[in-house]
Amino acid sequence: MKKFFMNASKVIACLIFSVWSTSLWAEVNPKPFVIPELTTWTGAEGEFVPSGRLAVKGGKQAVQVAEAFARDYKEITGKDLKVVKGGGKAGDFVLNLKKDESLGREGYRMEVGEKAVITAHTAQGLFWGTRTLLQLSEQSDRCALPKGSSVDIPEYEMRGFMMDCGRKFIPMDYMRNLVKIMAYYKMNTLQVHLNDNGFRQYFGDDWMKTQAAFRLESTTYPGLTAKDGSYSKQEFIDFQILAENNFVEVIPEIDVPAHCLAFTQYKPEIGSKEYGMDHLDLFNPETYKFVDGLFKEYLSGDQPVFRGKRVHVGTDEYSNANKNVVEKFREFTDRYLKLVESYGKQPMCWGALTHAKGETPVKVDNVIMSCWFNGFAQPKEMKKLGYKLISIPDGLVYIVPAAGYYYDYLNCQYLYNSWTPATIGGEKFEENDPAVMGGMFAVWNDHCGNGISVKDIHHRVYPAMQTLAVKCWTGKHTSVPYETFNTKRLALSEAPAVNENATYGTEQKEVFHCATVTPGMEMPYKEIGYNYTVSFTVEVQDEAKGTELFRSSNAVFYLSDPRTGQLGFARDGYLNHFNYRLPKGQKVNITIQGDNRQTILWVNGERKQVMDPITCYAMKANEKIDFQYGVEHDFKPVVYTPNTKMYYQRTLVFPFEKAGNFKSKVTDLKVYNYIK
Repeated sequence: MKKFFMNASKVIACLIFSVWSTSLWAEVNPKPFVIPELTTWTGAEGEFVPSGRLAVKGGKQAVQVAEAFARDYKEITGKDLKVVKGGGKAGDFVLNLKKDESLGREGYRMEVGEKAVITAHTAQGLFWGTRTLLQLSEQSDRCALPKGSSVDIPEYEMRGFMMDCGRKFIPMDYMRNLVKIMAYYKMNTLQVHLNDNGFRQYFGDDWMKTQAAFRLESTTYPGLTAKDGSYSKQEFIDFQILAENNFVEVIPEIDVPAHCLAFTQYKPEIGSKEYGMDHLDLFNPETYKFVDGLFKEYLSGDQPVFRGKRVHVGTDEYSNANKNVVEKFREFTDRYLKLVESYGKQPMCWGALTHAKGETPVKVDNVIMSCWFNGFAQPKEMKKLGYKLISIPDGLVYIVPAAGYYYDYLNCQYLYNSWTPATIGGEKFEENDPAVMGGMFAVWNDHCGNGISVKDIHHRVYPAMQTLAVKCWTGKHTSVPYETFNTKRLALSEAPAVNENATYGTEQKEVFHCATVTPGMEMPYKEIGYNYTVSFTVEVQDEAKGTELFRSSNAVFYLSDPRTGQLGFARDGYLNHFNYRLPKGQKVNITIQGDNRQTILWVNGERKQVMDPITCYAMKANEKIDFQYGVEHDFKPVVYTPNTKMYYQRTLVFPFEKAGNFKSKVTDLKVYNYIK
């Protein structure tokens, strides 16, 4: 008996030691992966499993954030959240809006224990906290969150992106999705470049035939609005309201006095005969009447079209050929900075005052300057003058799709490892210098007509967006290695209910299979993005030109294209056809493979054609060559040495949304999310 008690005592002692040692060595949760990276993290043990309830404290604004979170949570996880008032109980999400100035305008405190609590000083901070909860939730099969706490406050006030809608029309559906994507990654500023023009060397050196566009409806100047795509005033207002509800500021930009061909094509007398018709004539009084009227249309009244607190007036890349034009440019810049402010908006401009160094005073107070190239505006000089600065250095953060200069895709690894907004070109500021408000990147659609689609643009924007989100929020304090970041970022959604890249998981797989495709049939997927393989079998009947196999809101795939009757596809106003016609009365297997560079056709297992970029040249009369001399015959070759080239893109995000009205029998449709 005594031996039994001694043994029992040893067992109990071992159990106590085991529990004690397990507690001592229990794993503390490491910092979880989200974008942008949390600025602080204190790990705890265990995980929070949600109950399906969402408690909210803090009034109407907190309730609105809670309702948005519940909708987005349903989209991300497929699970409902019941919104209730109060402090919540174990298993509940809790959103708490209360005064805490230490968190600032955008910061929040996250405490994940028995409850998952977000506390913020403002509705914006509360909303950003819910983006973190969503990203954490989507990375767990059970939507569980690691226990721990964070005080997450951004390093930089402005974190943004600029889209050139002037040279290429960007549909409003995409712009609305773009806002949601930016919000999901806490990017708070979207600059919309509303007017611009192509380069005249691609248009026969004829200004009046060169692409140019102003993208907003105008009643002041009927006929000014671009005919190849524009936004109505109401569309643009609704777009800004959507952005406001997602805590993203839309900054409209009307770019003057250069990049103005859309205005001078409309009213040629205000174009500069000396510096080119893409420049406004700064010495013509009619120029000022026109530009005054343009800004008035969108800024005046109790409910102006431009709803936000800031408006950008452009002012980049005007000639500095002589002192007179420099002083006139400075006068023009000062006038429109003040005009915008007179309507109650904070004015913004591109940096140009080193390039246009002169004596005429230019407004400084309450002006934000986008510093893009130090040769045009030396950042530290601009700081001394008193400007607030946005870091948007062209040599690091400019995307010009398929142009062959700047970046086609940003060097995200370099930016992630080596850049913050404190670096503007070759100038390095101290981190958190109050003069540097934040950082942005930009897409410039310089090469009008080069075949780039909105899907191609997005494919370039999205990785850059995720990268810049980290560098503008977390700054130099990133701790996740780039290789880890670049892998884990792929597992996150673009945003709730947004999938512009049309990707379906990170594992290679067959996305779906359809035994028979019938005319008019609606598919479970809208489209498949890069990289993909699509195969199907066709028992070919005689198809009229223009017969569609599939279409989506973004593209059409033809069994018989409208021009040639061959296999082909159209998107963004471009029609591309393969050099292959379906053989009537035969049965063939068709495979299409697509990535961000090319579209490939296979027929019965044989590769028939690779549609990769085509190098195209603009032919100019002064580039014609003739080396013949003293030859009496009339047979001279017509040849050129062209220097102006463009890389025409023939990519396709394959559409499936709806089958067309075809006669052929289409079977065994298979769709893979990789190049098979």
